[in-house]
Amino acid sequence: MLPVALDAMGGDKAPDDIVAGAHRAVAELGVGVLLVGQPEVLEPLAGDLEVLPASEVIPMSADPGSSVRRMKDSSLVRAAEAVRDGKASAMISAGNTGATMASALLRMGRIKGVARPAIATPIPVPGSTPTVLLDAGANAECQPEWLVQFAQMGATYARARFGVAEPRVGLLSIGEEDTKGNTLVKETNRLLRGRSDVRFVGNVEGRDLMTDAVDVVVTDGFTGNVALKTLEGGMRFVQRAILERLTATPQLQAAFDVVWPALLPLATDLDPDTYGGAMLLGVDGVCIISHGSASAAAVVNAIAVAQEMVAADLVGALREAVTA
Repeated sequence: MLPVALDAMGGDKAPDDIVAGAHRAVAELGVGVLLVGQPEVLEPLAGDLEVLPASEVIPMSADPGSSVRRMKDSSLVRAAEAVRDGKASAMISAGNTGATMASALLRMGRIKGVARPAIATPIPVPGSTPTVLLDAGANAECQPEWLVQFAQMGATYARARFGVAEPRVGLLSIGEEDTKGNTLVKETNRLLRGRSDVRFVGNVEGRDLMTDAVDVVVTDGFTGNVALKTLEGGMRFVQRAILERLTATPQLQAAFDVVWPALLPLATDLDPDTYGGAMLLGVDGVCIISHGSASAAAVVNAIAVAQEMVAADLVGALREAVTA
């Protein structure tokens, strides 16, 4: 398999943690990694890893579209070109999300028939497979037909990545009844009810995202991103509050030391680093968008997912799904 192109300049912990994750992935997974970025920064860290030179770095605050068009020698653009040109099997970045998406779309292109790519994010469900939420931020405004394609692509992704044989697809709304929701939701519901290639279970609510009631949840990118960030903030608050309470006194600390081994698997399930990142579905190549604070462990997991999705020919499966 071709190496994975890793934007080594993107993310809050770049380049040190990003490159450290690349080394771990090579050792643990046996996969090739192509570091993309400024040679003078990366070569002292790269060791035996190959570096694809890119003189520019798109900052997190940059406008996605204009920066990708203007900064043609950026690490993000060069990573996407490596996939396009057959030098890499997939691209990964923890940098500017919009610029990552724009780079993939402009350089790798769109799968024929896809109206708009969507960001698919795994939402942890302890004791079960994650819920795939899309769109998580690529398209703030959507049309009903796009959401139908999101449902097709999300179900295909759930099968390929999490082994769900017949993914249950729900439409995020303010009530379970088909009559609830805005015009977009109502029209999308009607279209999905008429599909035989999607196992549509109807409207779902925000409280269903972290349950095993549904496998894929479809919504527009504005709503999806708000829902995702709300969940992330809520989980951080609860985790921080529990830790503060359980370590407030020596007696509680002693009790915490006893129960922590039992809580550790749950903490791992809820840690975004466990899943490596979100998948940009609909572009003609595998593209993973990692969290901006991605650690070395997150990079390892992202590379593992990229390797799996390339081996599973996710892009080919998506191509078949959207033409169904």
